Amino acid sequence: MMKNDLERYKKHFLEYLEKFRGYSDLTLKSYDEALSEAFRFVELIANKEHTTINLMPLRLHIAHLKPATISKKLSAIRSFTLYLQDQGHKVSLKADENIKVPATLPKPVSDAHIQEALSVATTDERLVVTLLYTLGLRISELKSLRLDSIDKEWVRVVGKGQKGRDIPMLPAVHSLVEEYLEHHNVQNYLFEADGACLSENSLRYLVTKCFKRVGLKVTPHQLRHSYATALLNNDARIADVSELLGHASMSTTQIYTKLGSSTKMKNYLNAHPMCQDENENS
Repeated sequence: MMKNDLERYKKHFLEYLEKFRGYSDLTLKSYDEALSEAFRFVELIANKEHTTINLMPLRLHIAHLKPATISKKLSAIRSFTLYLQDQGHKVSLKADENIKVPATLPKPVSDAHIQEALSVATTDERLVVTLLYTLGLRISELKSLRLDSIDKEWVRVVGKGQKGRDIPMLPAVHSLVEEYLEHHNVQNYLFEADGACLSENSLRYLVTKCFKRVGLKVTPHQLRHSYATALLNNDARIADVSELLGHASMSTTQIYTKLGSSTKMKNYLNAHPMCQDENENS
């Protein structure tokens, strides 16, 4: 693989991000610029069977930038490399150490916007969006969701590290599953194509199409954020939410606990014993 090949593959990669991932024009532009810059500095170590992209020259070039900026630039080349691997190219990265960046609060989607999108969704779109929103699944977990893991009240999910967890399923959601199964001849997985589980890209595309009808750009992971935020904003214990999300540590879940001031005040007034005394005396 030569550097001029990278430019050609970049065009297909950006088309994929636009069509299947629903990325905005501004995000596509930032990926385009980050990759073009990277291609000028990375070193390609290629043989007939494999290509290694050495990031060290690029890292030296951008070392003076803020950690968040460096992280975004490296993230672009990582995503591009994963895309190449998915396309069957034998390529890997060298000098790919992570940059430590402070965690930022995810951007959940409001329930009103989700309901608006669901009101104009197709049957397939409605089920995908509803499962992501009411179960808090990762897209990889939804992809591999098996029929024998679903019953009327619970869903058995296998997450990262093959760690299993049970998540409650609402009756209305189970009815959606049954409606979907009436019109789809699937054998093993809830979402199947030609006997194999549907790809993550296909599921993402359904989410993108659903929200595009109401003028929104929403990712599957935002729906997972919305699930966690809704539970925490309505007094669910962080330990329970952490277990439902399949987090290995509650420290991962704590990023969702940056609640609004009114929610913090409500929780404080309801929880502290001196506040309760004040409420009784008023």
